[in-house]
Amino acid sequence: MRILKWLIGLVVVAAVAFVAVGFMLPREVNVARSIDIDAPAKAVFVSLNSPKATTVWSPWMAKDPQQTVTFDGPESGVGAKMAWQSDNPSVGTGSSEITESTPFERIGVALDFGEMGTANAAYDLAETDGTTSVTWSFETDMGEGLVGRWMGLMMDRWVGADFEAGLANLKQLVEDGGAQG
Repeated sequence: MRILKWLIGLVVVAAVAFVAVGFMLPREVNVARSIDIDAPAKAVFVSLNSPKATTVWSPWMAKDPQQTVTFDGPESGVGAKMAWQSDNPSVGTGSSEITESTPFERIGVALDFGEMGTANAAYDLAETDGTTSVTWSFETDMGEGLVGRWMGLMMDRWVGADFEAGLANLKQLVEDGGAQG
């Protein structure tokens, strides 16, 4: 009986700790990765400012080449939209829209993952002596719920690895001359 009381006490303490720590975790999650590309910002910008162009280097296209992708709005710049649908849980279903486009400096993107929520992404470019530093960032609100906040702890690992793969693809594409600016 003493062991049972000890086990129940341990479960209660663990549950209280889970809740208490969960409420201290941040709602907002930010993920960012950077890479240097041996090309001018103009050459990099064209591969970021068009949803169709991003499909060439996107890490998620390789995860499900059979996904359905549609485009709407202008070819590039503010208002250019893309929607995707995949049965692969690593890709999922969602849409993106370019909301900000400052030539050779920054592209802002609104993301909508349906029931999974919304987020904002950005590509920031900084050119120095013909080399462009690209920072791909992502921010989202994980909500008030404890599960979302705990999942936020994993977001850097989940999204960060994909950002690194995508940036490596982008670097190879641009440096090999696949992007024309």
